[in-house]
Amino acid sequence: MSKAELKAGKKKNELLETIIVIIEALAIALIFRTFLYQPFSIPTASMQPTLMIGDYFIANKWVWGYGKYSFPVPLPFNGRIFGSQPKQGDVAVFRNEITNEDYIKRVIGMPGDHIQMKAGRLYINGKMLDRQRIGTGEDTDSYMTTVPVTLYTETLPDGVKHTIQEISDDQPLDNTAEYVVPAGHYFMMGDNRDRSADSRVLSQVGYVPFDDFIGKAEARFFSITNNLPPWQLWEWPANVRWDRMFQSVN
Repeated sequence: MSKAELKAGKKKNELLETIIVIIEALAIALIFRTFLYQPFSIPTASMQPTLMIGDYFIANKWVWGYGKYSFPVPLPFNGRIFGSQPKQGDVAVFRNEITNEDYIKRVIGMPGDHIQMKAGRLYINGKMLDRQRIGTGEDTDSYMTTVPVTLYTETLPDGVKHTIQEISDDQPLDNTAEYVVPAGHYFMMGDNRDRSADSRVLSQVGYVPFDDFIGKAEARFFSITNNLPPWQLWEWPANVRWDRMFQSVN
């Protein structure tokens, strides 16, 4: 065999090895994303101030097991494989089957719970939740509309505390009928109470089946203002929110 043939054969083997390495890397990434952790970004204001527009976070895929929407392509089965039930106060990514989009909200009502809003206050099973005012601020939505808000610490029945914000206590979703959460479903609400389309809007979100849960939001790993694309590195110095990176979601 000539030197030219040996050289050509070596290049062919190197190309094949490179292709194999790329395929293996893609397979590992796909397995990691499907079964362990999946990254998401926040495009709307519904979970502010907990998750702001331009926040990027990791969702735990295995903590609640795997449903049909846990996979890159939804699979034709019902129920969940492995995992445990969500807890009140968890922040969850789920598929909204009405809009066919991924949503993120907080688990507020458990199966069988009675949920109602009265004059801006949240009632669970007839009891008004404790809400302590902690300050004021401004909230900017995805349309760049800014409004003044009041921030509160709200305490759920299981003792979980989280921050919510309100424009006022007389907005369209601040007075509702009583909702009764069906078995196998959860009542989801955004922390930005007056700028969140959530389970209070039955025609748009409604009660969320456990089968539709994708993962539990666990930690922010990046954050940039105005929802700028992260690849625009020249925008980082003025727009990256360094103080929001590498923090847990709660």
